[in-house]
Amino acid sequence: RLARRYREMLERTSDPDLREAMALGYHKLLAYKDEYEVARLLLTSRDKARAEFDGDFKMSFNLAPPLLARPGPDGRPAKREFGPWLEKPLRVMAKLKFLRGTFADPFGYTAERRMERDLIDQYEKDMDEVLPLMDEGTRDAIVALAALPLQIRGFGPVKQAAEAKAAKRREELLATIRAGGTQTSRAAE
Repeated sequence: RLARRYREMLERTSDPDLREAMALGYHKLLAYKDEYEVARLLLTSRDKARAEFDGDFKMSFNLAPPLLARPGPDGRPAKREFGPWLEKPLRVMAKLKFLRGTFADPFGYTAERRMERDLIDQYEKDMDEVLPLMDEGTRDAIVALAALPLQIRGFGPVKQAAEAKAAKRREELLATIRAGGTQTSRAAE
């Protein structure tokens, strides 16, 4: 389903720069890193490290699970060290990725996951609005808007701060596009 949705979005333009910006930006939103993906990535890293090192290899994991994390001195959730015992729960989590986006997804109800789904909907609505407005004056702003999700990085409070910054930039870009582009907005000043 996501692949079809992605392809249909990219087929909406023939402009190579806009198509590239949409390919990267929309992918970033659709392929967000949730707890299932973190589990998979941690296990992949563990497997790679185990292949590189000889002997009795043990790995610990430094995480700040939302339900267990306490604020650190900087106000952000403090990471805790978890030993090799965490590998079994991580394996289970990685296999439960089929729950992603369903009513049974226990992580899907967190504020961060809701924000990520909202960003996808917002992106699609923004593209619905601005693609018909594309011309020489609006092109650069539309390309910038399509690539804007690339600025939303991190996890937890880092991601929230990046999203807030991107939201401000989004409003600026939409205002420029709605005004007819940079040339029109400059003439109005």
